[in-house]
Amino acid sequence: MTATLGASGRKSIEQRRHTLCRVRRDVRELAGAWSRYQRHAIHSPSSALAPWVDHYWEARWDYAEPYRQKIVPYPNVHLSFGGGRADVHGVCGGYRIKVLEGRDHVFGVAFRPGCFRPFLGASVSTITDRVVPAAEVFGPDLPTTPDVPTVEAFLLKHLPDDDPRVRQAVAAVELIAEDEAMTRAEQLAAELGMSIRGLQRLFAEYVGIGPKWAIRRHRLHKVTARMAAGGAIDWAALAADLGYADQGHFIRDFKRMFGEPPTWYAQRY
Repeated sequence: MTATLGASGRKSIEQRRHTLCRVRRDVRELAGAWSRYQRHAIHSPSSALAPWVDHYWEARWDYAEPYRQKIVPYPNVHLSFGGGRADVHGVCGGYRIKVLEGRDHVFGVAFRPGCFRPFLGASVSTITDRVVPAAEVFGPDLPTTPDVPTVEAFLLKHLPDDDPRVRQAVAAVELIAEDEAMTRAEQLAAELGMSIRGLQRLFAEYVGIGPKWAIRRHRLHKVTARMAAGGAIDWAALAADLGYADQGHFIRDFKRMFGEPPTWYAQRY
């Protein structure tokens, strides 16, 4: 004999399934709870390094049990010091997970998008989605007690020669951030007076990732800013405001970049 479930039975099972999913989620990542375990600080660079460095950052944490930290991508190359290592982190095409445990501290340099090519001496796309030892880029004489004055002095010794293509790449990234109507790489190429192939080559060489990705990432940054501001979000209206053809396209883009749908990610705030 085959049993069938009515609507109420199916709804009850679905509710239990969602409840179980919620139980499996680490509560330390919900509703800003991470701030009880982590401390972050941002420092501005000196005027001499401001053309190259966006900011310095510090992260401290204290976890009795390992915590899976989701790190979302930005178009910056980073130089980090922590755990007895110094590494250069290329731009990531998507989110990544770093396991934090115990008590520790990391100091980092976020280079301005488009500015790391002269330091690297090669196309920035060669380190995309990669972490390489900093000694391979800067040599073995690395700071051993990283802080802003020490790292600034180190970087000033390694300042590269002027490169006009850096300014072109920086201008392209800034235009994406400034122009709310910029939703396609072809628009950006036309605004800069470049061919789409030329724009793609510029981004690969100097930014490390394509212009289409950079445009998508900036649009989705507006979404997380809305989440951080609090309040109810009309997802369909927000997708339309961002230039998406429909809400489904927006959700797919968000999930590719952040690894989870926007309603799920919003629970972190």
